Amino acid sequence: MQIPPLVLFDIDGTLVRRAGPHHREALAYGIRRVLGLETTTDGIPVQGMLDPLILTAMLRRAGIRSSQIRANLPAIERAAVRYYLRVCPPIGDRLCPGVPAALSKLSRHGALLGLVTGNLTRIGWHKLERAGLASYFVFGAFGDMAPNRAALVKLAIGEARRRGWRGERVRISMIGDAPADILAARRNRIRSIAVRTGITPPADLESLAPDYLLPSLSHLRLRMLGGSGLNR
Repeated sequence: MQIPPLVLFDIDGTLVRRAGPHHREALAYGIRRVLGLETTTDGIPVQGMLDPLILTAMLRRAGIRSSQIRANLPAIERAAVRYYLRVCPPIGDRLCPGVPAALSKLSRHGALLGLVTGNLTRIGWHKLERAGLASYFVFGAFGDMAPNRAALVKLAIGEARRRGWRGERVRISMIGDAPADILAARRNRIRSIAVRTGITPPADLESLAPDYLLPSLSHLRLRMLGGSGLNR
């Protein structure tokens, strides 16, 4: 029996795009709630970044010392999560092109689907629930679980194996829209599939030579994942 592929997905810009300001507002709210500071993500290159690193950049720009950041970050994250869970509207109309069809076909063909995202855990799951996509995924590695995206990919692979997946690395793919996704896949020696549905200029993605560079998930084929039959 052929072992199905393991496919890891980023969220923002890959599955969902232009989902509204609520995520960024939640990070700013968390800081304001805990420290009473007015901050913003403006000017911070957030694409591909982990939420804790975005918060750290916001706090450093506000003049907060590293020791204070470490001490307050857990409370800030909790406040940000509570805010996001309260205000995030339905975003099923904000899906990237081809997402429902691709996830449905992958699921029907037995692929194991996981998440690798910089979102805080509860924000990431809630975002997918509000987008109507959570049921496709059984596990994920999130921004509050590791210090960088490459480490998140490693965590996700380990979780898949704990769940009984026994495939080789040639049957693992990371799908994302940012340079960080390509680099994280390379660090873990797995296949990288980049999609042009985020804000990264296509030339920047092409310069990193992912295994596949697709206009959108509408162009994903199972043969790209080490299997066959997605076109059936």
